Amino acid sequence: MSTAIVPPADVPADPPERLRSDRVVYDVKDVTLRFGGVTSLDHVSLQMLQGEVLAVIGPNGAGKTSLFNSLTGVYTPQEGTIELAARENDTATTVLGRKTHEINHMGVARTFQNIRLFPALTALENVKVGVETRQKAGPISAMLGLPRQRREERESTARAYELLRFVGLQQRANDLAGSLAYGEQRRLEIARALGTDPGVILLDEPAAGTNASEKRELASLILHINRELGISVLLIEHDMKLVMSIADRLIVLNFGQKIAEGTPEQIQKNPLVVAAYLGTSEDDAQEEMDLNPGVTSMGDLDPSLFQEDEDADGSAVGEADPHTEENQR
Repeated sequence: MSTAIVPPADVPADPPERLRSDRVVYDVKDVTLRFGGVTSLDHVSLQMLQGEVLAVIGPNGAGKTSLFNSLTGVYTPQEGTIELAARENDTATTVLGRKTHEINHMGVARTFQNIRLFPALTALENVKVGVETRQKAGPISAMLGLPRQRREERESTARAYELLRFVGLQQRANDLAGSLAYGEQRRLEIARALGTDPGVILLDEPAAGTNASEKRELASLILHINRELGISVLLIEHDMKLVMSIADRLIVLNFGQKIAEGTPEQIQKNPLVVAAYLGTSEDDAQEEMDLNPGVTSMGDLDPSLFQEDEDADGSAVGEADPHTEENQR
């Protein structure tokens, strides 16, 4: 991972060029996920390429978080396959049936819509939690203070400081996570995820609850994670302006089905996508777009269509219940 660290406030307007390739990171084929009589994902297929920013959007209850949960081992779909090759030299391996911590060790990090920091720990300690998942020393080494453990402790502290600088929180290293402003907590959670040294990072509504200035900083941070660190980014986000400004491609879900895929420009002009958000027919959406060219677009839709809601499984969007996880295995 790169050690060139730049706080978001100093990020240049034009980050380095993206390093995309045709190598598939996530290969999802015909995934179907059911909860009793409710189908949360209905034969969803997609491919994520190395080095790209891929966004998953859709109306409330579309199945977006169910997809994230399936990709990270929280849920196990009843049908379909999901293969992962997160890092450059990895061989594609199925994630189905694997625990979440196993998928994390395969190179996948994730943040949640509902912030999941340790509020009684400092910002530095929170990031070290992520960094130390990659260390080898065990509890006996820690109790005895063996040289390897002491070395890894120094390395984890240095790496945690480095990541705090990267997200612009170096001045808050010794402050309790619970005392940070909301936008700062969002960035701290991203720093902790980066501490696990991922090849892919999944961001579940990272801009939720942030103001306009924080959204701009977040967009710059995501682009630098992608371009400078070479990490592929899979994003769920309801702020369409942010999504359209940073995503290479978008996947659109509605009622658990993939209804569209393409570039931001293609998606914004797709009447089927606009119809899904407005709750109208495709013909009515096309007619509205024809009557109001340049006005009816994804950025003009009612913000209430994007607010936090329950996903098709009945759980709060972004929440991962460990009991549900076990029930799905």
